Amino acid sequence: MKRAALLLAVVLLLAVPARAAGLEVGGKSACLMDVATGTVLYEKNSSEPLAPASVTKVMTMLLIMEAIDSGKIAWDDMVTASEAAAAKGGSQVYLKVGETMTVRDMLKSIAVSSANDCACAMAEHLAGSEGAFVEQMNRRAQELGMTNTHFVNCTGLDDAPDAAQHRTSAGDIAIMSRELLKNHPDIRKFTTIWMDTIRGGAFGLSNTNKMVRFYSGATGLKTGFTSGAGYCLSASAQRDGMELVAVVMGAESSTVRFAACKQMLDYGFANYALYTPELSGETWVAVRLGRADGVNAVLRGDNAILVEKGAKSGITQEVSLEGPVTAPVAGGTRLGTLTIRSNDRVLAELPLVAEGAVERVNWGDLFVRVLKRVAMAG
Repeated sequence: MKRAALLLAVVLLLAVPARAAGLEVGGKSACLMDVATGTVLYEKNSSEPLAPASVTKVMTMLLIMEAIDSGKIAWDDMVTASEAAAAKGGSQVYLKVGETMTVRDMLKSIAVSSANDCACAMAEHLAGSEGAFVEQMNRRAQELGMTNTHFVNCTGLDDAPDAAQHRTSAGDIAIMSRELLKNHPDIRKFTTIWMDTIRGGAFGLSNTNKMVRFYSGATGLKTGFTSGAGYCLSASAQRDGMELVAVVMGAESSTVRFAACKQMLDYGFANYALYTPELSGETWVAVRLGRADGVNAVLRGDNAILVEKGAKSGITQEVSLEGPVTAPVAGGTRLGTLTIRSNDRVLAELPLVAEGAVERVNWGDLFVRVLKRVAMAG
């Protein structure tokens, strides 16, 4: 949540319509979100808890990537298939009990072929059991603010007695998809694969996400289908430095889910753009009674803002600085504001903060300064 907290410091004053005029897509629910800012550009019943099928594995992949990036596990670690993992039905790579495979190939199989057996094997590898891993999934969902989500397995299979309790929403899927894409860029090495192999080339993998091959800039992410859930998809794509994620749940056919996500992505790329402000000119703030005479005011964190394409060309910036300020000054202390406008309309007000700390002088420092001034005067 640290990065999200930084983003909350950005006061966005541009109202982006969540229900885009004229845009209607198939499926029971849908959501379009900008990955950089988390802004929702379109929604339809996006808070309704529904069965997600294998789109569940977005959270599974998120926890795997967090474990890799934190150093808890490594790409070349060997994972052993248990009886429970080998017994998983649905999409699979047919792991045998006791078979070993690297974390890299396990994740590849999950991302490309939606392998339920690999998802279970990785869950056990990370948490000791699928049940313990599911507890981590639900805890992470709460941390991310996914208020309409409750997982009961790591696969999305709905053949167990408690499957009716396995629910999430299009909005929550967008949230976890954004977290995966924004903070774990290596996942794209797997979610953009169209065809590949494992077991030294002996077993082929083919991606069920047609967007990867047929939609320009596609970066993933995950398909899902069961007879109870219908056709689901979290589709992401990147163009001109902006990445969007489109989610549809409960579509009546695979054609409908791909068309729905294409519609949403096309709409987003046609109407919005990212603007990343950069400071130019003097941003030095004087500090009284400090060991340094002043400190530089800087932008901190992810300050990209989402704007309507028509507004981007007319953007202007204005820096307003406080000061002088009195020491001590802690690093990160707010020292001013960067106001971003387009055609006289305020789009955002971003905080400018102290680049570093400035300690207050003590009596010894003051005495030395007096001696220096006396010496210079003499």
